[in-house]
Parts: sequence; structure tokens; C-alpha cells
Amino acid sequence: MFKIELDPTELQQYISKAVEDAFSKIDLSIKDDSKKYPALMDKKELMEFLRVGPTKASELLNRADFPVIREFGHPRIPLHSLMIWIDEHTEWIKDNAVAYHRQKEGIV
Repeated sequence: MFKIELDPTELQQYISKAVEDAFSKIDLSIKDDSKKYPALMDKKELMEFLRVGPTKASELLNRADFPVIREFGHPRIPLHSLMIWIDEHTEWIKDNAVAYHRQKEGIV
């Protein structure tokens, strides 16, 4: 039988090297995309975020249930509220994640 003996310091060095190599291969810019969009988006930023054109963006901005603030002269969309709105309007989540919605609503 084959046997390898390593002291703890040597093993820690191998592990650190492996972790360092793994992290160097990851594109960390993908991880933190949240800073790309401001807390309050304008129509152009909304279009980019949702990858929709001006017609669909206008349609969304005119929906009664869409999170939009009009007090700043031009419509502004709070990113946090938009993410909640998207979550609430995703049919798959409503149909398949009942436990998630119960937990979110405080029903456990």
C-alpha cells in the first residue's frame, strides 16, 4: 500500500496554493454585478438591466403595479423594489417555491 506523510505546515501550504490557484481562475467581476446599477435607475438603465427596448420599458413604467417614483421629474425605479417586483411576478417561483414564499411572509 502507498503511504504519504506530510507535516501540518506542509499540508497547509499545499491547500493554500490550491485555493489561490482556484481563485485566480475565477472572474470576480461577475460576482459583484450589483454595483453596476444605481439604487435609483432611470429608463435607460432599466432598459439595459432588463434587456428590453423603449416600448417595453414604457409599458412597464405605466403599469399600476410597477415600482416607479415620479417625484424627481423623470421616472426613477428603485433597484431593490424592482427585484422584489420581479420575484413576485415570476410564475415559476409562485408555482414551485411555496416554502420560500411562506418563509418570506413569516409563515413557517
